[in-house]
Amino acid sequence: MANPTSRHSKARRDKRRANWKIQSVTFSVCPECQEPKLPHRVCMSCGTYNGKKILEVVEKKSV
Repeated sequence: MANPTSRHSKARRDKRRANWKIQSVTFSVCPECQEPKLPHRVCMSCGTYNGKKILEVVEKKSV
């Protein structure tokens, strides 16, 4: 395998490593039920996406 002939500087190495940060999960608000949901996904509390009913949500029975 080939090895680099000249040494990379610390700044060049750190520029490459700068993109390894943790990003927090972004939530959007469902326009139907106002619950937080992941963007571009079906709302799990009401079952709508883009103003259309996609899933039939069944509520859990409390014992």
